[in-house]
Amino acid sequence: MVNMTLKEIVEVVDGSFGFPSDIEVSSVCTDTRAIKAGCVFIALKGENFDGHDFAAQATELGAEAVITERPIENAKCIVVDSTRRALLNLACHYRNKFEIPLIGVTGSVGKTSTKEMIASVLSQGYKTLKTEGNHNNEIGLPLTLFEIEKDTQAAVIEMGMNHFGEISRLSLCACPTIAVITNIGFSHIENLGTQEGILKAKMEILDGCSYDAPLVINGDDKLLANVTPRGGRRTVSYSMSKKSCDVYASNIKTDGGVITLDINSKAGVTPVTINCYGEHNIKNALAAFAVGLELGMSTEDMAKGIAAFKPDGMRQNIQQRNGITMIIDCYNAAPDSMKAGISVLSQVNVAEGGRRIAVIADMLEMGKMAPKLHKMVGEALGVSTTDMIFCYGENAKYFIEGAVKKGFDKDKCFHFETREELTEAVKAEVKPGDAVWFKGSRGMKLEEVVDAL
Repeated sequence: MVNMTLKEIVEVVDGSFGFPSDIEVSSVCTDTRAIKAGCVFIALKGENFDGHDFAAQATELGAEAVITERPIENAKCIVVDSTRRALLNLACHYRNKFEIPLIGVTGSVGKTSTKEMIASVLSQGYKTLKTEGNHNNEIGLPLTLFEIEKDTQAAVIEMGMNHFGEISRLSLCACPTIAVITNIGFSHIENLGTQEGILKAKMEILDGCSYDAPLVINGDDKLLANVTPRGGRRTVSYSMSKKSCDVYASNIKTDGGVITLDINSKAGVTPVTINCYGEHNIKNALAAFAVGLELGMSTEDMAKGIAAFKPDGMRQNIQQRNGITMIIDCYNAAPDSMKAGISVLSQVNVAEGGRRIAVIADMLEMGKMAPKLHKMVGEALGVSTTDMIFCYGENAKYFIEGAVKKGFDKDKCFHFETREELTEAVKAEVKPGDAVWFKGSRGMKLEEVVDAL
């Protein structure tokens, strides 16, 4: 972070402070474990914690000041009405010190992998900051913005949400110069009511954009394809096949863990290679290519960035363990991401006699639509090359119902009430040569099944 003075910070957060204010601050933190000398500590309150309880400790550890909602004994407090609002306002002020391209990315599913693909492309021409991990909320996003340095040339910032208004606050903080919406699915439909409600919430990403910031959209998404942003804002569309879109794919070929295709755009035809499984990554590449075009990047650099992309963490991380191919995708789950995972499982090569096995759990926050959406995923499994289905959770039985409807062998489907029962069954069944896909919402903790294997 580039240093700010306490006086500057006090003015931005509209706080009161009774100490010398010409002192320079070198970082902002919300966790006492991350405190360094010369930082400002912001005391946030959550369901299970209150940062005010650590304000005095933060001062002892070297914080130049703590931003609080009330005076704290033995702490150098900048008192504000809301520490959460202060964090967003201060991050927005800091972000606007830098005239750099900032790409805001949101969507029901795929926003993290799309963010990673865009960052991989931009890194070929810019020193690029990106959101790390799941820091896409009203705490993580502003803390990411404080990582912008003097030599940062671009940033790719992910924006997540559960309710109306959240994307708006994130966008007004980050001020994107390009906005990207990957799709409109069913994630958080329990809170947002309908897909139209989800679209409305995602379109809030434009609230913090300047009038000339383009909106990059997935032209294959039925809701996004027909969207008309207010004020005549320019849209840039991408598609797996539609020649009417600004960027579209053709000549797609898959060979195990490698996908080749041509990307068609105003720059001509660009051959690219994606070095990972999953046809959904084609859409990620198209989105990244569209962003690169907006920034005037060369097609050669964009192709290099796409080829360099690798998924990691618990998101379609493919590992070999004891002769078993593990496709670990336990971070989150929604119908579209489940279907993407089925595509990956179908592409993975298995040894002679090996089987493709789906180990799946409930998709959470689906509300009243849960049975229908789980059945929809089951139908996709039913017409895939999957050989066996192991699942657990309240709604997981609908996976089996959908699969059997499409002709899947009922004797190859197994439903369990608990994760422990699932674990024992999978351990007893899986053998070297098999490919096993693990997918479920984060709260289902399927990674514990992975660890048991």
